[in-house]
Amino acid sequence: MTQPNVLSPLLNAQVSSSDPSPISTRADITEQALQQILYLLTQHHYRHTTISPASHATIMQRDWQHDSQQHSTLMVLQQLFGWSRAVPISAIPADLYQLGQQAQLWQMVDDAQVQSRLRVSSLDDAGQRYLFWHSAYPTVQADAVFFGPDTYRFVRAIAAWLDQHQPTVQRAVEICSGAGPAAITIAKRYPLATVLALDINPTALQLSRIQAAHVGADRFIAQHSNLLHDVEGQFDLIVANPPYLVDASERAYRHGGGPLGAGLSLAIIEQSFSRLTVGGSLLLYTGVAMINGIDPFWQAIEQMHLDAQQWSIDYQEIDPDVFGEELATGVYAQADRIAAIFLTITRLA
Repeated sequence: MTQPNVLSPLLNAQVSSSDPSPISTRADITEQALQQILYLLTQHHYRHTTISPASHATIMQRDWQHDSQQHSTLMVLQQLFGWSRAVPISAIPADLYQLGQQAQLWQMVDDAQVQSRLRVSSLDDAGQRYLFWHSAYPTVQADAVFFGPDTYRFVRAIAAWLDQHQPTVQRAVEICSGAGPAAITIAKRYPLATVLALDINPTALQLSRIQAAHVGADRFIAQHSNLLHDVEGQFDLIVANPPYLVDASERAYRHGGGPLGAGLSLAIIEQSFSRLTVGGSLLLYTGVAMINGIDPFWQAIEQMHLDAQQWSIDYQEIDPDVFGEELATGVYAQADRIAAIFLTITRLA
């Protein structure tokens, strides 16, 4: 079942002239309700790790029927918000169900069951568990907000780098931020820093603001921007996990454009050179299609001829095989594999 977008229609909501609180729009009500749901999920010790779409499809082939004697409230919430399954209304805590109604979150399956139009995933960092709203399964909408295995690898790579290098960060930015996992992680680690989350997807920006408010990231700013084009100034830290596949439907969260999907990743590198402070770093997580044992993305970086006196580069392959199903057809039919890489470029002078 294709899930409608719960937020986009609300971004342009009109307030009735008879509304006693004209400043309170439907979008405001939705954001407040979604924040409260995150709070209630935290109270229920909610957790869910979102897996790849291919693996999720396998899980969804398994039969699941609610059993009030066997299934705890936490298990019901995981099915509802984690796996995007239909669950009985009677099994959802009443306060949470009411908030979902306020947010227009429920998709009625029948008179007794609902599905959620959004998912919630958990991510742990530095002893803290954060919850993130993102698009329900399957993510087929053009403005879908992605969260999955790449998100976990991306944030863990950033966290490990920050732990090792302990940089001074006053201004940071996540490009192609989606639900904002890296930006929020950085904002919580550096509470005095201004942290921007940039995306072209209004739904992603709205969801990231909700997450930031939930965790108390006070200096977090979600802003519409095509890469760095619409923001000014320099940054001590630039991080990005851009779309890196060639997607036939050109969905924004998935389609990287350019050669073998590398277009956005290469553009981010080029834009970052003039936007990093001295000592500042770009941390880029992306996927690379390897062709006959050759890494074309690394070749493209070598062709930039960066001065070793001015730039330090570290390039690591952190997973040799991601999105293997893409190798069957299309532009990847001749590729050996798609690898996840983590690139660090630091401005030395």
